[in-house]
Amino acid sequence: MMKKVFFTSLSLFLIYRSYDLLLLLWHDESTTNSHLKLLLVAFLINLFETGIFAFLGFAYPTSRLLGSSYYDVKHPKRVERLYQLLAVDYFKKALLFAYWGHPKQRQKYFNGKRSGIDNLIFQTNQSEFGHLGALILISLSGLALLFKGHWQLFAYITAINMVGNGYPLLMQRHHRLRVARLGRRHNHQFG
Repeated sequence: MMKKVFFTSLSLFLIYRSYDLLLLLWHDESTTNSHLKLLLVAFLINLFETGIFAFLGFAYPTSRLLGSSYYDVKHPKRVERLYQLLAVDYFKKALLFAYWGHPKQRQKYFNGKRSGIDNLIFQTNQSEFGHLGALILISLSGLALLFKGHWQLFAYITAINMVGNGYPLLMQRHHRLRVARLGRRHNHQFG
């Protein structure tokens, strides 16, 4: 119970901070911002809005909001082509090197046993939902700022969003192709 209250509170705090920052930018008419300042603001918007979904995902099974049919990859060849075209494998290798390569981190997703398949499916669904929600929210925030004439900030927000949420989302979809085969082999559900 304390975990849910804590993570929900963090998420609400980030909603407030995101709203406050976007409101400030909405009323900011200056166009002489430095690139470093714009990059920092774009990073904060991405961090705050991704955090909203991350903290909610730590507390609740948010992936269930989309329903099980969302997690079925309906066009595996498209996913594979896009994965190759955008060189997502390099992104995956960087994540493995920087964080997920440590066995302790990977065990949070999968313990290597048959009994861990359900947790693997649940965790990948949670991650995908979080990145999808953040990608959409950040895109909408960026479009609102573009509407107000903040085109450089929009470019930075979009670039960071693609790396921070677009690539992980595509990586999860691609990963799901292999997980689905494993799940079907052992008769596990994906929703």
